Amino acid sequence: MKVNTNNVNLVISAVKKMQYPNTNMPEIALAGRSNVGKSSMINKVLNRKSLARVSGTPGKTITINFYNVDNQLMLVDLPGYGYAQRSKKEVEAWGSMINDYLEGRPQLCQVVQLVDSRHKPSREDIAMQEWIQEYCAYSVVFATKSDKLSKTQLNNNLEMIAETLNLRDGDILIPFSVKDNESVENFWEYVDGCVLVEEEE
Repeated sequence: MKVNTNNVNLVISAVKKMQYPNTNMPEIALAGRSNVGKSSMINKVLNRKSLARVSGTPGKTITINFYNVDNQLMLVDLPGYGYAQRSKKEVEAWGSMINDYLEGRPQLCQVVQLVDSRHKPSREDIAMQEWIQEYCAYSVVFATKSDKLSKTQLNNNLEMIAETLNLRDGDILIPFSVKDNESVENFWEYVDGCVLVEEEE
């Protein structure tokens, strides 16, 4: 997919259905634990420095952020999960917000999960992956911060991540680093394939 990353904007930060943008563009949602690097990834693939705000405080994003990419695609940044310092009420509100989007958004063509390549996936990561496997034809996982590992460590950890998340034949697991332009190419190659499949159906 050839997109002009100079033509990108944050459409809205939504907290409820009625605020979702009224478009027919395919949507790819990014889901992951707080501090997994979603905002950094968005900025990297869209060639921006601060379109998505990167916070030093985990759990800062509590809205669903819709990014219009060249009027061809919507990247949707979901609030990070698994932040221990959230109250029970906040966790319940987060769950309701996420479920409303994931289960009721016809434009959604894929949920992409981000996990930290340095660590074993958490209980929340596993729960999110189980949801993806139930609702999506296949799973796509990007293992972030891969530049912080040696090649051997990364290969070993990718095997551990695939096993822990119970990834199946046909599922996709891709290392990602904000310091590596090849990661950006891999991301857009995946997006291209996903959107083409969506258009053919």
